[in-house]
Amino acid sequence: MAVIGASQLGLHYAEMEIFGDITLQVNEKARIGIVGPNGSGKTSLLRVLLGEQDYDSGTIFRPEQLRIGYVPQTAMQSGSGTLREQIIETFRHLIDLEEQMAESALEIQQTQGSGRKRAERRYSSLVDRYESEGGYDYHNAIERVVAGVGLSEEILDTLTIDASGGERTRAALATALLGDPDILVLDEPTNYLDFNGLEWLEGFLSTFRNAFIVVSHDRYFLDRVVTEIWEIDRARMKTFPGNYSKYKILKAEENERLSKEYRKQQEHIRREEYFIARYHAGQRSKEARGRAKRLDKINMIDAPAVEETVAIRSSEATRTGEIVLRTTDLEVGFIDSEGGKVTLFEVPDTEIHRGTTTAIIGNNGIGKTTLLKTLLSDIPALEGKSSLGHNVKTGYFRQGSDEIPPNLTVMEALLQIKNLPIGEARGFLARFLFRGEEIFEKVSSLSGGERGRLALARLLILEPNVLVLDEPTTHLDIPSREALEEMLTGFKGTILFVTHDRHLISLLANNLWIIHDGKVDTFDGTYEEWQGQNSQKISTPPPSESKLPDQKIQIPGKGKKQKKQRPKNRIKSKKHNTKPNREEIIDRLEKRVQEIEIELSVSTGDADLERIRDLGIEHSALNEELRNALDQWVN
Repeated sequence: MAVIGASQLGLHYAEMEIFGDITLQVNEKARIGIVGPNGSGKTSLLRVLLGEQDYDSGTIFRPEQLRIGYVPQTAMQSGSGTLREQIIETFRHLIDLEEQMAESALEIQQTQGSGRKRAERRYSSLVDRYESEGGYDYHNAIERVVAGVGLSEEILDTLTIDASGGERTRAALATALLGDPDILVLDEPTNYLDFNGLEWLEGFLSTFRNAFIVVSHDRYFLDRVVTEIWEIDRARMKTFPGNYSKYKILKAEENERLSKEYRKQQEHIRREEYFIARYHAGQRSKEARGRAKRLDKINMIDAPAVEETVAIRSSEATRTGEIVLRTTDLEVGFIDSEGGKVTLFEVPDTEIHRGTTTAIIGNNGIGKTTLLKTLLSDIPALEGKSSLGHNVKTGYFRQGSDEIPPNLTVMEALLQIKNLPIGEARGFLARFLFRGEEIFEKVSSLSGGERGRLALARLLILEPNVLVLDEPTTHLDIPSREALEEMLTGFKGTILFVTHDRHLISLLANNLWIIHDGKVDTFDGTYEEWQGQNSQKISTPPPSESKLPDQKIQIPGKGKKQKKQRPKNRIKSKKHNTKPNREEIIDRLEKRVQEIEIELSVSTGDADLERIRDLGIEHSALNEELRNALDQWVN
């Protein structure tokens, strides 16, 4: 059964076609990944399908009661509360039930006779509904999900208006995942997740029981979670079965087949045109006219599109000394506002050798960028030192490319780094897809991917022999990432880089620095080798002590009966090898029911609604347990 469908869908911006002639269907358990170059219309298609953007042609099928969980690339500022309150609001229906249960428990204490029985029946009905909708588990569901996406207690208590774009996006992701939607739609969800968050999200999606659509440039992620690829390119969409790796194989086979068919048709056309031109007059003119008519009616095969990618060529790097970088008693951190030292971690005495590629990995906020800046002496070390080797010429790609003056044009930004003849500068920028009038656009008007390409151009024009890269693939589409990978693979110098792109790490790194628990571990080997030996080194940490109750972790499902979690102070039945003494159990249960009724009376006098609610839940559950015990004793 389809949850969303579309036929002959089209969208234009002024005279420019964004996409057209798109027909699709999303089934109940679909696992779809959308790929395509930046600007190809992936986000626009999502917004059109979800009813958040108008379209120009075609039809969309979307059930009215469809529950959608949508997480855009960057969550907008909304709401006046904290991120925690925004997330908890997902369970407003359960919070309302808790308030009704508390009011009903209070009513039980304040009425007698038939009115009390009606109140008890109402309370029992509320408890059943609360249980069936996951009321006993939702707090721990929240705890599990916020820990999974990397939201700490401190971040959760941040006002939404004060939170960063990444924090708001992760909160929006948590809210969508907790909403138990019929279809989950994620636009670049991996942008703000670290290794823990990526692995956790992959695990979540692999067991998600409903449909999801994800836009991503993370090939490693797509290989792990999707079973169908939608490719959007040049205003058209094609579908391919399988994950990303399977798509690449099928795409290559399709392009090869189309190339053969195109060449065969072009050869046929050349022969026919030659015949027509030679015999358009004379004895065979009739045959020539017939061939011309058939040629006019032929279904032309388009030439297979050649992907336009960043043409980064690897240059010969000047030779450095054998030791490129050395650390000695290095302590990395910063000075707080009161002048005190804040140590993030200590770095063991180590060396980076010429020609190696070292990846620095660790969770968000752990200090990877601070480490790079300390190694390059951009910021001082708290203790110890790092030193560069002989003839080292570094090229530093900064995360976010914020060092490029926004008031400059693309051309001016390149010439600021190295004075070149205009023609040579144009040619160099063209390799990074800045052509024609685009070289005169202001840096402030560029997209994240365009700024990243410009930053790479500014870096590589200086021909460094040591590349220091901080998240170089952020905002790059897959073709641009592949071009960057090709350049880095052929680079003759030394590379030190920070990234969450596991595909890039797997492809390049032969050494790892792993930051965790206030220290840096070094590993001489590949990412796969390290994973095999140290799979727990960077793993999802256990949630910190939370403000939420300790209950069974489970995403609540609507209308699904779930096991009730009994409070800690409840009498628990124990397993014995002999038949339990039912009279003793009944006696204990009756005493506890009486104790609760006394406590309810006290809480009623104090108007403590939260305590009344908790006691009411326990009172109802104990009465059920007592009835079961009596039935078993009698029978």
